[in-house]
This record gives sequence, C-alpha cells and structure tokens, in this order.
Amino acid sequence: MRQGITEEQSRLLASWLGEFSVVQDCSWPLQDTNVLHVATPAGEGFIVKASTTSHHIRREIAAHSGGFEGLRGRVPALRHASAEAGILVTEFLPGTLVEGTPAEEDPETYRQAGALLARIHRPAGDSSTYATALTAKTRAWMDRAHGLLPEPQLDSFERELDALRPRVVQLVATHGDYQPRNWLQDNGQIKVIDFGRADLRPWVHDLVRLSHQRFVDRPDLADAFHAGLGKTVAPAETDLWRLENLNQAIGTVVWAHQMGDTVFEQTGRTMVKRVLSGF
Repeated sequence: MRQGITEEQSRLLASWLGEFSVVQDCSWPLQDTNVLHVATPAGEGFIVKASTTSHHIRREIAAHSGGFEGLRGRVPALRHASAEAGILVTEFLPGTLVEGTPAEEDPETYRQAGALLARIHRPAGDSSTYATALTAKTRAWMDRAHGLLPEPQLDSFERELDALRPRVVQLVATHGDYQPRNWLQDNGQIKVIDFGRADLRPWVHDLVRLSHQRFVDRPDLADAFHAGLGKTVAPAETDLWRLENLNQAIGTVVWAHQMGDTVFEQTGRTMVKRVLSGF
C-alpha cells in the first residue's frame, strides 16, 4: 500500500473492497491527501482518498451525505467512508479532465458546468453570521499578508472591508473549487469531481475563481456558464460578491506562499490587483 496509508485505513479498505490493485496514484504533490485509482479483479473501479490530517475528507463525506439527487453518473457516488479514520471510497467516474484540453475553450462545457452547479447548489437556509465571520477571516489573512503584499494594497483592502455591510446570507451546498481542473468530459458530457472543499456558503462563492481565471477576456464562456446556471450576481448581492472576492484573493496569496506554490501565489497577486482595480 502507498506510503501514508495507515494500517487502520488499509484494514478498512480490505474489508470494503476485498482484493484490489492500484491503477494510478492521483495524489497532488502539495496536498496531504492520498488519492488512488484502484480496481478489483471483477473490473470495478474506485477512487480512494485517505488522510490523517486533512479536513477535506470530512468535508467530502458531508457533501455526499447531503445527497446528489438525480446526479448519479455526473458526480462520484460514495460507496464507503469513515470520517474517524480519514478515508472514503467513491465509484470511479470515467472521463478526461477538462483542464488543458480543447473542451476548456468550448462554451458548451461551461453551459453544462453551470447547469450542473445549479443542481449541486441545494438550499441550506439563511445565516446572519456568515458575512461577519468571512470578514473576520479576511482580516486574519491580511494580518498574515504583511511582507507578501505592498502595504498600500493592504490599506485598500482595509477600506474595502470597512465599506461593506454584512447582511443575512442565503446558504447553499457549494463545491468550493469549481473550475476545469475538477470537471471531466466524457463523450461530450460534463461531470464534476472532488468535493473536498465543499461547504455551506452563498452561491457566489463558486463563481469567484472562474471569474478571475477562465472568464477573463472570454465573455462567451461567462455567458454560457450563467445561461446554464440560470442567474447572475444581483445588485443586492454586490457587497457579498465583493467580500468573497476579497477573501479568496488574499487567501490565495497567503496560502500559496505558505505551501511554496509560487505559481498559485502569483495567481493570487493577480486576483488582488483585479479586485482592487474595481473588478
């Protein structure tokens, strides 16, 4: 078994799957989660995710426990899980990652992705504390960004936060990292994987990364996505949209620097500039 899989996790896998072989190690170098594509002698394929330290395992289990009614075959189906042991098993979902393929430039990909997200966004009630808590988290990122970003930018962040007026927020079940690296294309059909960053948030959270990456200079992709999703950011949501952008921009810089991911850190710096320029 792969290094990093504990004896308890190995025991659970054996009890759940019986005999199996590792087809591919899909783990990300900078992540603390083991991700394995495995297969049984009967030809069944599964994705195994295991970690003793990552909170993403619990998030993914929770996302699946909430249910994906009507989406079987479009999102992975959970087969086995233990939050205590930090391991889960989903059915293998066939397809090719959209990122880096011609499908990443095709508006139809984004129309389907938007339509899927609309179905993933299950209503989860209102929160009078979400925006206040996110503001506090953003300020915490700012405290850690001294020396990483110019002080004038941090001063601008402070003014932006002060100008926002938190209010009651409608929560939904968000994906948390909704972009082409987590979409599959299978004979023209788009599928969604990796719910390790899923949580209850406002729907606009899932729009931020796309808006700063794939939608830049590609209004056709943005239009297709919103057509599938069935909505755009409303005037009443402007402050919340602004807050989500501020949080994810500065959070990207600090987190990527901490992880030593210089490319992603630069992505965050670009996000910061775009947000403060009036995006």
